[in-house]
Amino acid sequence: MLVITGTFRVPPHQLDAARPHMAAMIAASRAEPGCLHYSYGEDVFDPGLIHVAEHWVSRAALDAHGASDHIKVWRAAWPPLGIGERDLTLFDAGEGEPI
Repeated sequence: MLVITGTFRVPPHQLDAARPHMAAMIAASRAEPGCLHYSYGEDVFDPGLIHVAEHWVSRAALDAHGASDHIKVWRAAWPPLGIGERDLTLFDAGEGEPI
């Protein structure tokens, strides 16, 4: 399993405008073959800091996600919304187990 974790930043005054774009991206990504988990979460203590968590079954699934139409639409929304400071890391996690 591949795990992506990290953050991006939305100017706090743009959060309301960004939420529908984030919701559309999450819904479309979760519907993709090979997506096990996809979520964004707002940081409680740092307004505008969005935490990212993604789990993919394979590199092929992740590559297809990267070439999807919905990711192109999402990325096109970044400049007008002021989205930046993207910091994501990919991990090859192998098989997970409950703890």
